[in-house]
Parts: sequence; C-alpha cells; structure tokens
Amino acid sequence: MTKVVIIGAGIIGSAIAFELSKDSQLDITLIDQNPPASGSSGAALGLLMGVISQKVKGRAWRLRENSLSRYKTLLPELETLTGLKIPHNHHGIVKLLFAEDNLEKWHKLAQTRAEQGYRLEVWDRSELQSFCPQVQGDEIIGAVSSPDDLQINPIPLVEALVAGAKIQGVKCIFGQKVDNFTINSTAEEEKKVCESLSVGGKPLFADLIILCAGLGSTPLTEKLNHTIKIKPVLGQAMVIHYHGWQNRGDFNPVITGDDIHIVPLRDDRFWLGATLEFADDHGQVIDNPQLLEDLYQRAIAFCPSLISASIISQWSGKRPRPQGRPAPIIEKLEGYDNVILATAHYRNGVLLAPATAMEVRQLI
Repeated sequence: MTKVVIIGAGIIGSAIAFELSKDSQLDITLIDQNPPASGSSGAALGLLMGVISQKVKGRAWRLRENSLSRYKTLLPELETLTGLKIPHNHHGIVKLLFAEDNLEKWHKLAQTRAEQGYRLEVWDRSELQSFCPQVQGDEIIGAVSSPDDLQINPIPLVEALVAGAKIQGVKCIFGQKVDNFTINSTAEEEKKVCESLSVGGKPLFADLIILCAGLGSTPLTEKLNHTIKIKPVLGQAMVIHYHGWQNRGDFNPVITGDDIHIVPLRDDRFWLGATLEFADDHGQVIDNPQLLEDLYQRAIAFCPSLISASIISQWSGKRPRPQGRPAPIIEKLEGYDNVILATAHYRNGVLLAPATAMEVRQLI
C-alpha cells in the first residue's frame, strides 16, 4: 500500500483525506498540531460564490464548477455515512447592486451562466424588495440572485469530512507537530524524495506527502529548503441576534454587498462579516476594532432594522494568501518527486475544497 501523509486538517486537508480514503490501495494519515478546523477554516463564513463570480473560463472557473457539482453529492453522502448534520443554506446568494455597478456586465454573465446550465437573475429594486423585504438601503438599485450557490457552516463540514475519512480507514494524529523531514537527494531526474517526517519526535514514513497547512505551509516548506511564501489576511466577523427578520415565504438567502455578508442562521442569529486586513512589512496583522464597527454600520445601511440587533460574539481568523502568484497553490513542490502542495486558498477554501481534492487525486 502507498503511505500517504496529509499535513493540515482544515477544510482542504480534510476534503483530500476523505476523497483519497475511497482508494483501498492508499494507507492515509491525517496530521494537525491542533484540532480540525482550528485555523482559517473555523473562522470562515462558508460562502460558495461560484456561479455569481465573474470567472467564466480557465482554471478559476473549472475549480469552482467542479466544487459546486461535487457538493451536490458530497453533503448527502457525508450525512448518510456519518450520521452528522451539516448546516447549509440552499437558498443561494443575493448580491446587492449600486449605482456604480455595470448592469450590462451582470446581464451578460446571466446569459453565459444560462448557457452553462446555471441560474442567475438580475433584479431591479422592486424585485429585490419583493424577495428580500429587509433590504431597504437608499443606495441600492437592485441585485443579482444566484440560487445555485450555497453557504455551508465550515466547522460541521470539516468534522463530517474527518469522521467520514476515519470510517473509511484514515488514521488521524491531532495535537502533534511535524518537527522535521528526512530527505533523500539521490532520486532520478535530480528530484529529492522526502522519505519520512518526525511527528512529536517520532518518525513516520511516507511515500507521498501532501501539505495543506495554510499559513503553516511556509515554515514546513522552509524545512524542505524550498520556501513557499504565504501571508496572512485578517478577517473579523460577528454573530448578532435579531428577532423580526422578514423574508418571503421560506426564501432566506445570504445577502452580500460591498464585500459585506449577512448570513442567516437558526434561532434568529446571523453572521456579519468580514473585514479585510492585510499584514504589514513584517508579516504581522492585528485586528482593528473600528473596521468591525464600520462593517456593522454598513450592514445596517443595507438592512436598517438590524440597528435593533444585539451582538452575541465576535471572532477573527487569518486567511492564507500566496505571494506573487494566484490562489490556490495545487502542484508538486519544486525539486521534489513526492511532495504535493494544496494550500493558500485565500478566501475560497470552503468553495474550492472538493475540487482541490479531485485535483490532488489526479496529481497522484
């Protein structure tokens, strides 16, 4: 059997572990120094903005389309296999439009999506208020509705992926750090082979290593003498409670506008997010409380009734953004024959996780 070690148990590593666990010829170990979804995955809002994105061809669209297609079968598959429930919003995403938005661009995208087999509707202001009566902001001229996009709660999703992977034979090592690698430089074609890694001071042999550690991927590649630079981008969000939210029938989609997301949850709760805060020259990023307050005020401008909402909690997370290249990184580590990178998804980790797992399977 081929021994596969996956480092990182966020949404990407967990999705890869579950995807590969279906192959009986693979002996898979999933490792993380923290519990699953403790990093950027656990702080994400779980928006799958695929159809509503402006990506219509090439790698960017292929990954989005493959993920959306796989999620249709993945969610019921995981729930049946594990008995766990994965909360998700199947009412789609409604993107607010403003005076400066190019309506022709959105009508053209709607036509392209129809040709691709997806639904995308451009609403005027009256249609928007008919479907989403809470939206009353004066600056809003309409919206784009994308019913084929989703929102998934990331933590239960990762928990289900890990549980499903375990059921199908994956071994998990959590709470243990990867200390170092043993490298053989005598491989053919002048490529190195990583023969084993040290986990908590104990050796673990591997035929194939997959790095999915997000921001932790940089120090791991440093140990392999080929640094992949990934910088943090902070995002802050909050949970609010508001009783009295109005919607048309049972239609209750995610509302997004000006890069601010209003995500309806159960029990009159909502997620509001997220800020976008970049690292300084030293790679450090510190949350700015004023930006979170500005985000809340902007959400109130879209939906004025939210002024009476109560704030339950706040949180922040760091997204892994690759430097000098587009996200995500899915490829063999340069100079190595048996190390694969599947990392640095920036703001699209949940969206692209299933497609990433399939890309890694093809690389193998």
